[in-house]
Amino acid sequence: MTSKLRHLWTGKQACLIGIALFLLAGFCFGQPAVSLSPKDGPPTTKLQVSGSGFTPYAQIDIYFDSQDEALAVSDSSGAFSQIAIQAPKSAVPGNHWVSAVERGGHRANQEIFDVHVNWTEFHTKDMMRWNPYENVLNVNNVGSLQRLGSYTTGAWVDSSPAVVNGVVYSGSHDNNVYAVNTRTGSLLWSYPDPVGAGASPAVANGVVYIGSFDNSVYALNASTGALLWNYTTGFSVQSPPAVANGVVYIGSNDDNVYALNASTGALLWSYATGDVVYAAPTVVNGVVYVGSYDDTVYALNASTGAILWSYETLSPVQSSAAVAYGVVYVGSTDGCVYALNASTGSRRWKYETGAKCKYGGEGNAVASSPAVANGVVYIGSQNGTVYALAADSGTLLWSYTTGGEAWSSPAVANGVVYVGSYDGNVYALDARTGAKLWSYATGGGVSSSPAVVNGVVYVNSDDGNMYAFGLPKGLAPQPPKRPDPKTLRPDFKLKAVATN
Repeated sequence: MTSKLRHLWTGKQACLIGIALFLLAGFCFGQPAVSLSPKDGPPTTKLQVSGSGFTPYAQIDIYFDSQDEALAVSDSSGAFSQIAIQAPKSAVPGNHWVSAVERGGHRANQEIFDVHVNWTEFHTKDMMRWNPYENVLNVNNVGSLQRLGSYTTGAWVDSSPAVVNGVVYSGSHDNNVYAVNTRTGSLLWSYPDPVGAGASPAVANGVVYIGSFDNSVYALNASTGALLWNYTTGFSVQSPPAVANGVVYIGSNDDNVYALNASTGALLWSYATGDVVYAAPTVVNGVVYVGSYDDTVYALNASTGAILWSYETLSPVQSSAAVAYGVVYVGSTDGCVYALNASTGSRRWKYETGAKCKYGGEGNAVASSPAVANGVVYIGSQNGTVYALAADSGTLLWSYTTGGEAWSSPAVANGVVYVGSYDGNVYALDARTGAKLWSYATGGGVSSSPAVVNGVVYVNSDDGNMYAFGLPKGLAPQPPKRPDPKTLRPDFKLKAVATN
């Protein structure tokens, strides 16, 4: 073989080897991929970002929308894992983009992070009827709220809604439990209760739990409404359930508080009070706090049902307790709001909504359950007034009088208090001053307690409707559009984070 031919052959061979290596590299470090854990959650959610298919030992910027949050370095295989970032507090509901972009290169990939908030049960998971994540509605724009839609049931609805993963769940006195799409207002399913489903639901791990006038507690598939199990008590069940650590806690009109296995409905324990239990149990730090019509507030061991302490008021306790700052806040039909030490049950203070606390309350009964936020307790009274009390002292900060009895329990979100009244209105009040910012007249009394999530207020009415209120198009902020990775600008001050 001549030297010229040998040169050509060697060059061709080198070319073929180069192509093979390129293809091999493309095979091993092909199209980049990005994964998130979790894939959804409220603003401030901490998430882990992992990736593969990048250039080995490359610097990779991790963006939330257009903000550079972290700098990763890929390993020898072109992968990185569990880089921690946080969804910004300002991230509004909807789809946001997490981008992984090689610094100085052209390789990138993106994944969606869905920002949304759930209101899972009557008191929500924090047990204070407070949504700390709301960033759409505020004191400046809530006056522009309008009805987005309503779903009509066959009877009055005093159930307080739960809102989870784009579905609102409520019971109605037409003997049905309803699941309605929050975006379209269309019915997803209904479950026929043979006697009545006026209670408020709780939703956890894909299951809807709700009590009924037929003496039962029901567990329904949240997606389909299919019955999973039911547990029969000795009388009707009007208490809203609370779900914690795989256990459903609920009161019954047979005078008992029950703890049921959330997966099977098996009885774990029960505790007998001296009268019916309308209130929702509140579960915090291994303790169940619940009021009874025997005039008493109880603290029970969440694992065993053993009594830890009790506090006696002057009249039945229908209000569900809120627990914050180591204090139990609860109303009584004697007309007073109480603050009790969560560990001992000793009274910290009481506030009289009437002339004095007395049996029956004489028109000042407090069956409303408190909301607690930013050092303030918000609660309604039979006398039609909503009160704001200093959480540490019980001092009156302001009061607002509606045109009817305020059985509804307030909800607080982003500086606004939302509450219903038996005058048929839903109100939005300035949480700081009590000034009325907005109201809407339904066709019946509103004893249902609002849920406020994702820039929408959900509440039910005795006119038979489930309502949703939100800002009109153009006023409601929208998440940013999907960014082009080529336009994202790295933060050169970031230091590389080691992959986990």
